[in-house]
Amino acid sequence: MRAEIQNIVAEIQKSLELLAQRMDYETAPHRLEEFNARVEDPNLWDNPENAQKLMRERQVLVDAIETYESIKTDLSDNIELIELGEMEDDEEVVKDAEEALKKLRDKAAEKELEALLDGEADANDTFLEINAGAGGTESCDWASMLARMYVRWAEKKGYKVELQSETPGEEAGIKSAAYKISGHNAYGWLKSESGVHRLVRISPYDSAAKRHTSFSSVWVYPVVDDNIEIEVNPADIRVDTYRSSGAGGQHVNTTDSAVRITHIPTGIVVTSSEKSQHQNRDIAMKALKSRLYQMELDRRNAEINAAHEAKGDAGWGNQIRSYVLQPYQMVKDLRTSYETSDTKGVLDGDLDAFMAATLALKVSGKSRAEAQSDD
Repeated sequence: MRAEIQNIVAEIQKSLELLAQRMDYETAPHRLEEFNARVEDPNLWDNPENAQKLMRERQVLVDAIETYESIKTDLSDNIELIELGEMEDDEEVVKDAEEALKKLRDKAAEKELEALLDGEADANDTFLEINAGAGGTESCDWASMLARMYVRWAEKKGYKVELQSETPGEEAGIKSAAYKISGHNAYGWLKSESGVHRLVRISPYDSAAKRHTSFSSVWVYPVVDDNIEIEVNPADIRVDTYRSSGAGGQHVNTTDSAVRITHIPTGIVVTSSEKSQHQNRDIAMKALKSRLYQMELDRRNAEINAAHEAKGDAGWGNQIRSYVLQPYQMVKDLRTSYETSDTKGVLDGDLDAFMAATLALKVSGKSRAEAQSDD
């Protein structure tokens, strides 16, 4: 077996070790038996919420076991094919098996990263907020570019994207937008995107064609499951309603009212502008509870705190990633030093490599400052 293929086999085996460790493979069959016994309980669906939670947990374990065993079997089969092909001097068989191993390495690496998404809320759906920062029209345009980038990324993942609210810019782009992104591990992947994103380019709005720097902020927080209790004191919130198609205000109408909820103790503001005022209030309350839950996670979990350490004003000194379109093409993450010259691909939603690098950094236990000092 060639040295290159031996290295690929070693990489796959390393991924398998991590997959086994993350799901505690030795006890997995026993835990699956327990799940199956509980699923057969005729009283299970007396409590639909608990039943659904149980079914989700069981499916996660089933998927983890099947993934591990599938990769392990494919690895063994292709190694045997290579050995057989070498014995019989069949180059075509060897070549096909080597190509299969290369694809298997990529699959194993992807599943390895997914296995690292084991935080308390990583598997949840997520809210994504984008706000234009310093820079006027330029930043509003940049915010709309970021919104497009994340929508493209989510669609490639097969996630469902729902626009919760949007405030257009005065001349172009958007001042802010909020989305709900639904799909397995949506929060786990996107949580690393929280922070300030910086764009450098020749401005399409400058007749002198000068280079401009723009900033926009991205904040990500998990959708709270129905089984997670978040208490909100009615005395701590202020609810404003206004026409979603107008400039805003505090007048009430029953046919087309957007809702804005302000949590007075924290200053958190959430909005929703669907057609139904009742629906808007429900959506906004869920978003508020998710924000409060995220704050609690931040207090309890130092790792999530580190992921959000870049929070601050959308301007110099707070950015987590730079997107340079002029005078050269480069996107660089300032936490991991991962970079690429494929700016078009990134702005079209090719973000997995950046997310994976940040996730791997978090798992390694390094802080942002340590990572930058290693660069």
